[in-house]
Amino acid sequence: MGAEAGQKLAAVLRICQRMNSERNLTTLLDLVVEEATRLMDCERGSIFLLDRDRRELTSKVATGSDEVLRLDATKGIAGAVATTGETINVRDAYADPRFYHEMDNLTGYRTKTLLAVPLRNHEGEIIGTFELLNRRDGVFDDEDEELTKSLAANAAIAIQTAQLVGELRMHRRQLQEENTQLRREVENRYASPPILGSSERIQTVLRLIERIRDSSVGVLITGESGTGKDLVARAIHYSSPRARGPLVALNSAALPETLVETELFGVEKGVATGVEKRIGKFEAAHGGTLFLDEIGDLSLTAQAKILRVLQERVVERLGARQTITVDVRVIAATNKDLEEEIRHGRFREDLYYRLNVIHIRTPSLREIPQDIGTLAHFFLTEAGREMGREGLQFTPDVVARMKAYHWPGNVRQLQNEVRRMAVCARARLIGVEDLIDGPLWDRPGKVTAAAAPSTAAVPPPSAATAESLAGEIADLERRRIVAALEGNSYNQVRTAQALGLSRQGLINKLRRYGISTKRS
Repeated sequence: MGAEAGQKLAAVLRICQRMNSERNLTTLLDLVVEEATRLMDCERGSIFLLDRDRRELTSKVATGSDEVLRLDATKGIAGAVATTGETINVRDAYADPRFYHEMDNLTGYRTKTLLAVPLRNHEGEIIGTFELLNRRDGVFDDEDEELTKSLAANAAIAIQTAQLVGELRMHRRQLQEENTQLRREVENRYASPPILGSSERIQTVLRLIERIRDSSVGVLITGESGTGKDLVARAIHYSSPRARGPLVALNSAALPETLVETELFGVEKGVATGVEKRIGKFEAAHGGTLFLDEIGDLSLTAQAKILRVLQERVVERLGARQTITVDVRVIAATNKDLEEEIRHGRFREDLYYRLNVIHIRTPSLREIPQDIGTLAHFFLTEAGREMGREGLQFTPDVVARMKAYHWPGNVRQLQNEVRRMAVCARARLIGVEDLIDGPLWDRPGKVTAAAAPSTAAVPPPSAATAESLAGEIADLERRRIVAALEGNSYNQVRTAQALGLSRQGLINKLRRYGISTKRS
């Protein structure tokens, strides 16, 4: 063996060591082509991997181009090698009838000489073709063939290993996502609050859920933010035969436009370098329900693609050539007036009618003041259990204030306010004095039209009465702050914590009431 041949063999061994330690497929393919073109002193290299299901050869790496190339598994020199398993050494590419000229057209490259060898896995099965193009000092000789075969044999094993590692990682991610989804479903089914309320509006919603539970028609849920649209969607799903299938939720407003299609419909492996296969929300919801929250925020392009799925019951992953049949019930929700959006050209009318087979409107708290007490007591019991403070109750005055308040954030705001009161309460019975700094304290006299008593039945308070009440409230707050200061040795940080205030909030009240922070 000559000195040059010995050096090349040593280089092959070094390359093989590097290949065997690389588990990322994209990095591995780059490594193989880069090292092989340097070793064989040629201009370009390509690796074509065989996709038997699609009967395609895919060029994952082609030096000089980042483009992913696809061709029929029987076309060109690469196809001939993948079909026959024989090495092909071409001295004049354009004179060889097997050469696929379109490949040069796609890459803008001019192929002159070409050496192609098969890639075989552990079982001897062909998994692709390895090509080297345009040796700089002429043609590829017999020694080049043997070295390239040796390199390709080791590369094929490393590629198969990297593919298996990639598949294992993908399956692990899918299992993690499925486990997360299952945990969410269990939490949604058993830990989410029920739909509470005896008002006619709430009972209408419950009756409608009962009527449609056995069907798979589309449902559109509308209502202000915080009115429990997601709760209605879960109730529909879990009361239906589809409860055995998944409930998959997607907040349309939280997705950037560039990710909407991938999230909804999925993506095929190899669409771009490093991209792995991923199923979309429609596929994930197969046999169950897809809840599209804030659907009014989707672009017209995304709306058109959703409409196609609803009409044809098939999805097509990004980069796929085949469609996938899906069986999904779609429940959509929005806080927007979709008819108004249609008039302004921001929402498709045909999609609106597809979704709006059944329309459920969730009422605001202003419309159901009689249910506020029931909801508040439920949230208080729930919060007390979480905090280890069971047995908490509201005084009638607190409940009256809750019913009088206008609740712009609806049920979500009510729940948060109840939790705040549960944290700040000094005793099990939560009274007006525990409402310091909350919206119910700041607006003790504000009564909405929905909750206001008849002016004929209850005369409005006089100015003197209102002034007297405000003075009593201020005096009560001042005395409580002084007591808290004394109980905490005039430490402002501990006093603020005891009162459920921020330190700045306490300082503001000390100034307002002229309270000294020094011991007398």
